[in-house]
Amino acid sequence: MAFDAWMRQTQTGMEAALDRFLPAATSIPARLHQAMRYAVLDGGKRVRPLLVFAAGELFATPLTVAQRAAAAVEMIHAYSLVHDDMPCMDDDALRRGKPTVHVQYDEATALLVGDALQSQAFVVLAEAGAEIGAEIDSARQIVMLRLLAQASGSLGMCGGQAIDLASVGLNLSLAELEQMHKLKTGALLRASVLLGAWGGKALAPAEIEALEAYGTAIGLAFQVVDDILDATADSATLGKTAGKDAADNKPTYVSILGLPESQALAEKLRNDAHQALAIFGNKARRLRELADLIVQRKA
Repeated sequence: MAFDAWMRQTQTGMEAALDRFLPAATSIPARLHQAMRYAVLDGGKRVRPLLVFAAGELFATPLTVAQRAAAAVEMIHAYSLVHDDMPCMDDDALRRGKPTVHVQYDEATALLVGDALQSQAFVVLAEAGAEIGAEIDSARQIVMLRLLAQASGSLGMCGGQAIDLASVGLNLSLAELEQMHKLKTGALLRASVLLGAWGGKALAPAEIEALEAYGTAIGLAFQVVDDILDATADSATLGKTAGKDAADNKPTYVSILGLPESQALAEKLRNDAHQALAIFGNKARRLRELADLIVQRKA
C-alpha cells in the first residue's frame, strides 16, 4: 500500500478507535465527557498513533493492542495540549483549527478534561490484554504502562513543559534548548515508537537502542520543524496561532540558529532517523516514511 493510502486508512481507523475508547457524550457527567471528546476527536495529524502503528507493523503487533496503545498516547498528547493552551500557560485561543477547550467551555472544565484524559489513557492501555485476540502478556503490558507514564511525567513531557515555562525571555544555549525539547516533545514521540514495538514482542537490547535513536531524532526534528513553521506559516495553515513563540519571547531553534540553519538541522535529523533503522532493513519502511513526513510537512 502506498504511504498516503496507509496513512489515511490508519487515521480513519484511529478516529473510530478513539470514539470507542472515550466515554460517551451522554454519560454522566455529560459536559465533561463532551469536552473530552471535543479535545480529542476531529482534529490533528495523529502523528503519535501513526508511529505506534508503523512500529507495530515492524513487530507484528496485534491490531487491538496497537489501537489501544495509539489511543492512549493520543489521549496523553491531547490532554497536554488542553493544559498548554490555558491562560496559566501559553494562553492560546486556537488549536487544530477550532477554539481551545477553555475558550469553548471554561477554564475549570479544561483543567478537568486534561486530568480525565490522562487517567483514561491508562485505563485504555491497561485493558489491552482483555481484548479478544490481543495476545499480549502481562510483563510486556507493564513495560508499556511504565513507558507511557515515564514519557508523560516530570522526566518527560511535563518536565519539558516546566523548563519551557521557566525559559521565557531567557537566552538558552542550543544544548539547553535540545534538552528541553527531548522532554517536552520528544519523550512522547519516542514512547509512541516503543509502545508500538513492545505490543508485538519483548525487544532485544539492539532493537531498543535503534528505536530509541530513531525516536530521539524524529522528536527533535518534529520540534525544529514546528519552530520553522511558527516563523513562516500562517494561522489558517497551522490550525493554531502562528508567530506566538516570537510574540511570547520564547527561545526556539529559529531564534538561536536562524532559519537556514534550522532547516539544515531538520534534514540532518531526518537522515539520523533513517540511519538508526538500518538494522531492520526494508521492514522499517513506514517508520522511514514517517520521518520524511515529520520533516517535510507544511503544517
